[in-house]
Amino acid sequence: MEPRLTLITLGVRDVARSRAFYEALGFRAGKASQDSVTFFDAGGVVLALYGRAALAEDATVEDSEPGFPGITLAHNARSEADVDAVLAQAVAVGGKLIKPAGKVFWGGYSGYFADPDGHLWEVAYNPYFKLDAQGRVELEM
Repeated sequence: MEPRLTLITLGVRDVARSRAFYEALGFRAGKASQDSVTFFDAGGVVLALYGRAALAEDATVEDSEPGFPGITLAHNARSEADVDAVLAQAVAVGGKLIKPAGKVFWGGYSGYFADPDGHLWEVAYNPYFKLDAQGRVELEM
């Protein structure tokens, strides 16, 4: 396998509602989007929204409501002030603040919000990660 991540699909209860939420955060839907699925450019990775039941059926697993699903999405910001602004924007457009931003043990600054379906997003400023002009993390190898 070539090591890369190309698409993240979130199972959502209402594709139109979730699309509106993500568009209010600044994501732009691609032309391949339809009523049943939405595709957003997420800086080199595609973020897809698909009906939760349909996604479970496609994967041939039971559609069950998780507590904590063991995964979070993340947005790395350029500063602590940017973290605060992104969290405020998410809440203003219907997200739920889960953890207010603050200094964290590893030396950065982060907080969490949940989208309308409860998918967790960490918004973080990491002084050890360099971001390129497009906001992508440049890992030192």
